[in-house]
Amino acid sequence: MARKTSCISELQRERARFKPELPEALKKGAACVKVVKGKPTRSVADQDKVRELFKNTYGLPIVKFKKGANPSAKKKTINAAVVLSGGQAPGGHNVIAGLFDGLKRANKKNGLIGYLGGPSGILKKSFKKIDEKVLAEYRNTGGFDYIQSGRTKIESVEQFCSTKDNLDVCDVDALVVVGGDDSNTNAAMIAEYLKRENIDKCVIGVPKTIDGDLKNKYIETSFGFDTATKTYAELVGNICRDAVSAQKYWHFVRLMGRSASHITLEVGFKTRPNIVLIGEEILAEKMTLSKVVNSIVDVIIKRSEDGKNFGICLVPEGLIEFIPEMKELISALNDILADNADKFAELSSMEEKKNFVCGKLSNELSDLMRSLPAGIASQLMSDRDPHGNVAVSAIETEKLLIEMIQKRLAELKKKDKYKGKFSSITHFFGYEGRCGFPSNFDANYTYALGYNAAALILNGLTGYMSFVGNLLKAPKQWECGGIPITMMMNVERRNGKDKPVIRKALVDLSGKPFKEFVKMRDKWATSESYVFPGPIQYFGPINVSAITTRTLQYEQSEKK
Repeated sequence: MARKTSCISELQRERARFKPELPEALKKGAACVKVVKGKPTRSVADQDKVRELFKNTYGLPIVKFKKGANPSAKKKTINAAVVLSGGQAPGGHNVIAGLFDGLKRANKKNGLIGYLGGPSGILKKSFKKIDEKVLAEYRNTGGFDYIQSGRTKIESVEQFCSTKDNLDVCDVDALVVVGGDDSNTNAAMIAEYLKRENIDKCVIGVPKTIDGDLKNKYIETSFGFDTATKTYAELVGNICRDAVSAQKYWHFVRLMGRSASHITLEVGFKTRPNIVLIGEEILAEKMTLSKVVNSIVDVIIKRSEDGKNFGICLVPEGLIEFIPEMKELISALNDILADNADKFAELSSMEEKKNFVCGKLSNELSDLMRSLPAGIASQLMSDRDPHGNVAVSAIETEKLLIEMIQKRLAELKKKDKYKGKFSSITHFFGYEGRCGFPSNFDANYTYALGYNAAALILNGLTGYMSFVGNLLKAPKQWECGGIPITMMMNVERRNGKDKPVIRKALVDLSGKPFKEFVKMRDKWATSESYVFPGPIQYFGPINVSAITTRTLQYEQSEKK
């Protein structure tokens, strides 16, 4: 369904005129590339287990595209399908646009459909034909609203069989899965199933997640990370300006990033707040919750001694799971609540529930549970995800920290070791960053990823993830090709079973970005080194409109 003209903003009209630039290798079209194959690959870990699970697609070579003639590219008409899986990320529409343009330039008869509402659309045969006129209104815009997204997983034999049948019914020759680690793991499993059944259909993945935890040597960043962190940095920068203006509040900002702290680190680089908590560091140093609180209190006291009763603290969404004792507590709670679901449901008050749970915990974990603020303890016992586990992302970690900080400061005040004032304000920035207008970087990157996916399809490749690299250079200098999805996998124990999954990329504590952060954080703690990045720039000087993340800049400089 086309958007109403009255619903299109002035910026959207202007962005529609933006023409993404392709890497040199793709400029003559997705069917006019020379395919250069590397050596066979292996998974990042658990090679024997992953090989056993992917007997038909394991060990594929890395593929790179170069300029040149390609007589082996498929000449027949190709009908492809695209599905958006998982949470939204800026630039998703440009992936569709790049894929559409790449297919159509190769052969005007090539077609593209979009499955609606994520992977469930495949199972329900719910789709729409991608129409050039309608697609024009979505180019260079944020969100996934053209075909929507969803979190359904295709993993059972029945679902694989249904997927095969429905791809046949829709006359689909190739499926492009746009998603994060779980979604691309699904893509690899579908590719393996089709290969095992001797079905000649391609399955290609595209790396998407604002969390930034889907990356490796070839996938230098996942799309959406650039735009999302710029969006959050604008908001945090505004708060920094307010804090230094009013000089009376401590702002605690929780940022998205359930499994990794990449967003928090990048926003830290962009705004230089007083405290930036990195979950991976806390885990490596085996810090207790009390130690984390004390580290924040130390900064609050130092600033107070200089007459500064204000500051900014960034908190990654998944912090609580990086604290070893909290992770152990959450794991124990998951087991207790699963094993005693009926008995637990009979209890009416939170106090009864807490006493019941504490009675089944070890003495150490019971003491920890009782030390938590009532609201947080309630969330740990009440909020569950679809798998029946504690909904960690829903826990207001920033409020937990504040309550414990207030308690600690009150103790120090009684001992005359703290004379300042502590007033706090909390913020959570999550959904604000997922559907913004993609930055020029993400608009170019996502279009290239989609166009490159078309090249992978036209060359009959399956089980690959579209990759575009050399990202600090101008788009025409970007490299492109495909990497086997199995190359990124390891095996993890989930719900009592071994499951193949793409290994998440956590903040590397020995990497250049973290080392640079460590050099600067002491200065940030006690001074007002705040940076105010402002909104994303789409026009103007290239050093502003084309700038990418500090993380990528530090990582690429490390390779030189």
